[in-house]
Amino acid sequence: MAGLTALKDYIALHVLTCLVPAFLLAGGIVTFISRETIISYLGSAARKISSFGIAAGGSFFVAACSCTVIPVASGIYYGGAGIGAAFILLWVAPAANILALVYTGSILGSTMVAARIGAALAMSFAVGATMVLAFRREEQRRESTIQASAKALMSKKDIVLLLLLVATLLAPNYLIRGGPYLYKIYVWLAGMAAVALYAWRVKSWGEIKDWLRESWWFVRMIFPLLLAGVFLVGIIGALLPPAWIETWLGGAGLRQSFLATLIGAVTYFATMTEAPFVDTLMQLGMGTGPALALLLTGPGISLPSWLAIGRVFGWKKVLVYIPTIVVLGTLVGWVTGLLWS
Repeated sequence: MAGLTALKDYIALHVLTCLVPAFLLAGGIVTFISRETIISYLGSAARKISSFGIAAGGSFFVAACSCTVIPVASGIYYGGAGIGAAFILLWVAPAANILALVYTGSILGSTMVAARIGAALAMSFAVGATMVLAFRREEQRRESTIQASAKALMSKKDIVLLLLLVATLLAPNYLIRGGPYLYKIYVWLAGMAAVALYAWRVKSWGEIKDWLRESWWFVRMIFPLLLAGVFLVGIIGALLPPAWIETWLGGAGLRQSFLATLIGAVTYFATMTEAPFVDTLMQLGMGTGPALALLLTGPGISLPSWLAIGRVFGWKKVLVYIPTIVVLGTLVGWVTGLLWS
């Protein structure tokens, strides 16, 4: 019953306002952005400092959970971005987007926000470098097979369309902070109407079909595994006794940070829900270091995202990415606990 309840809540609260525009955005990235543009800024041959910085900086403005961001990250990856930049977006957007940071500050204070930003940036470059190093041969082969588009830049019409999709994805969370969820639906409907009207005016039917075909590919690849993962997380949440969490997450040791990171790596948190959860645990005795670890990994990764990432990017990448996040999250929590105790 817990699994079914989690599934029902996820479908009711996230599919329309989060996943639908995310899938359309992913399809739009692949269809309308020339590969030459993506490759020049985020491709594996681009300077790592530059491409990593662009990916990390841009990710702060994408208010998405660990599942919603997967279509966007996979869209730029299959559009020609390097694996490092794609996985930085996959990590930073849910772990430290600006909406979650503002909400964290209102609940946990500015010091925790500063720690979250610094840790997310440091971890993002470590994640990008690790993925590039682990899959450098695959990236070299992939780079040689990617054919750049004949057009060097996007048209203004394509830029406007993608910006409308980004606005539709972000607006429900940015504009509606409280009240009934129906208000978010209204904002989403307005955004989708604007997208549909603009696409009908500026795009041919053939271009729209290509866009929808690419978007449907992401839906088929990702959505079923997201549902399976949410169901499993609901079951795990029902089986974990709160008293156990409170007992084992207090203090500033390596064990506490590891457990907090592990819990965050499995549990699904919608964006902004991690802050009140961590605040409750801190009031029950949770240490500052484990709290930061949970703030990062809770929204950053989850069991549903494991499954979807494996389906889209390949299971070898999951076996590198997830342990990397767990190790980094544990170290960040441990060091923070030692410095901030």
